[in-house]
Amino acid sequence: MYEVLNRAARIQLAIFDVDGVLTDGRLYFGNDGNEVKAFHSRDGQGIQMLLDSGIEVAVISGRRAASVERRMADLGIRHVWLGIHNKLAAFQELLAQLNLSADQAAYTGDDLIDLAVMTRAGLAIAVQDADPFVKQHAHWQTPSRGGCGAVREVCELLLDARGQLTAARERYL
Repeated sequence: MYEVLNRAARIQLAIFDVDGVLTDGRLYFGNDGNEVKAFHSRDGQGIQMLLDSGIEVAVISGRRAASVERRMADLGIRHVWLGIHNKLAAFQELLAQLNLSADQAAYTGDDLIDLAVMTRAGLAIAVQDADPFVKQHAHWQTPSRGGCGAVREVCELLLDARGQLTAARERYL
């Protein structure tokens, strides 16, 4: 765990996949054909804690959905990459835009499309129910499944490693 906390202490950018990380990975389609997703409110609170503590947040997803665009806007996430099939290219462009190195970025994923970024990020995180092959490439695995509070656990790990978790929680007293 010491190595994970060392890596986490350097993080300036937390990047999350959407399906299977911010959601449980299931896809729901209404009768109108629109995609509907469920997000965990505690994950959103964790993201707010990161942003309030000066850590940038981004999402890179292979799918595009209006529900994701709305949720990310509600959370104030400025770096939203949807419909991305080459996540590594998006990752590299995002790092360049923010003038960060790969070791200053954490990436949380769950499936094979996430591996190219996970193997280059300073802190690679897999959710508890990630593909077994993906888990082999993670520095840390969340105790919770994707869509069930795993993102909150990532946020608290990052804040704790920086010594900011207590202050982030106390803002709400």
